[in-house]
Formats: sequence, structure tokens, C-alpha cells
Amino acid sequence: MQTAVDSPFLKALTRGQYDLLWPLFKPFTVSGGTMIFKQGDEAEYLYLILRGTVTIQYKPYDGPIITLSHLKPGDLFGWSSVIGGDTYTSDALSITDIDLLRIHGADLMQLCIEYPTIGCSILEKLAEVVSPQWMNSREQVQDLLQSKARQLR
Repeated sequence: MQTAVDSPFLKALTRGQYDLLWPLFKPFTVSGGTMIFKQGDEAEYLYLILRGTVTIQYKPYDGPIITLSHLKPGDLFGWSSVIGGDTYTSDALSITDIDLLRIHGADLMQLCIEYPTIGCSILEKLAEVVSPQWMNSREQVQDLLQSKARQLR
């Protein structure tokens, strides 16, 4: 089983950053097929996958559900809780039984207020980890739009 230290995000932290952040994470276990959160739910937690897989899905107002990404151990999700969104912008569905660590977004923001230099560095490292996931999502949305455009021709 993967440990939290195997996470690219946590490995990127300095010892001091890790020591401040680690106590804020709490274990969380979910059975396969469970909706962890739905698009529009209050954005409370940022999640770190230790074991299992999670699918992130988005439902446009006027279209079918789009699978944005398939996440594996070491990946993070639930960014809305950190970037100040009131609600999650997508669904998170467990594909398998999963072991997670979660951190309350407000607790992470409080850490950033109390330790601005360390907090800023932690948020930069979070952004580095999430950017490849967003790129994959953009490509899938572009493919869907191109497919729709072909249908309209």
C-alpha cells in the first residue's frame, strides 16, 4: 500500500512545511462506487489518495457528463476547497475502495495566514501538482466540442 510520503506533493515539501501541514490531514475511507462529493456540494476538503482510484466528472448545464480525469494513489482532488470556491465544480466518484487523507480547506488557509511564507510555498507546490490534471481535462473538453461540431456539420 502506498504511504502518504509517496505523494509527489508531500515529497516536494520541506521538512518544516511537512511538519506544519501533516497534523491537519485526517484519514478517510470510502467504499467503491461511492460519490465522495457532487458538483455543487459545499467545498470543504482537499483529498489525497493513498489507495484506490477516483474519477472526476463534470456535468455541463446543457450537455452530458464528462469524465475529466482518473486519479490514482498520490493524486490530490477537491481543489475548490483551497482556491476559495464555495462549492465543488465537479463530482468525485470512488471507482474502488479507497483510503484517503483529507484536509479541511479552511485549515489550510489558516495555516497560510499564520505562516505566510510557508503557506505561499505550499500553495505553489499544490499548483504544480494540479496543473497536469487541468491540462488533461482541457483536452477532453476540446475533444467533446470538436465531436459536437462534427455532428452539427
